[in-house]
Amino acid sequence: MHKKAERLKKVKPLQAANVAPELAHRIPPGQTVTDRFPILHEGEIPRYDMASWSLRIFGEVEEELTFSYEQLMAMPQSKVHCDIHCVTRWSKLDTDWEGVRFNELMPLLGVKPEARYVMIHADEEYDTNLPLADLLGDDILLAHSFDGEPLTDKHGWPLRLLVPHLYFWKSAKWITGIEFMKEDREGFWERNGFHNTADPFKEQRFSSADNEMPDDEWHKKEYD
Repeated sequence: MHKKAERLKKVKPLQAANVAPELAHRIPPGQTVTDRFPILHEGEIPRYDMASWSLRIFGEVEEELTFSYEQLMAMPQSKVHCDIHCVTRWSKLDTDWEGVRFNELMPLLGVKPEARYVMIHADEEYDTNLPLADLLGDDILLAHSFDGEPLTDKHGWPLRLLVPHLYFWKSAKWITGIEFMKEDREGFWERNGFHNTADPFKEQRFSSADNEMPDDEWHKKEYD
């Protein structure tokens, strides 16, 4: 599974999606709009004992912290309406999420001034890296609900990251830790050929321009 970027090389590009003209500016190049929610992940879907589940905050912080699910749910909750875009070439418009805004959690964390990057740790043994600046917008959530209902196991319950302005592999499912870092460090897919930044409107899918994503890759996945 670690060779996905390599095996997706040199296939024909996707034709432009047929979308209403008033929506075209919202759809990154090479994407197809779907009403479904494809299910993509590596490894098995984790199962949790919520009595022992926690979110760990560590790295460049004054003191390591943990938050229980109950503590997170007791914090102010926010709703975000946004479009999401997966590197496998699907986009889903007008999605609704609820959770804790990352920028509202930040003041509680004692993050050191020298912290400039974040590694999101998640099950199963997954991680993904982002600049801290990418997490400070009002649409960045530690999300527990989608479309008015708690996240399903397959979509990341009990907690996932939502970073809608980047390809969706940066919006890690099943997050268990947030590590603040002085220097950048590549995460799982970034170590295996995917782009470090992942801006969908710049088609930053891979670390090499020689790689490409098949236009039908997302059709092979499970949906709900």
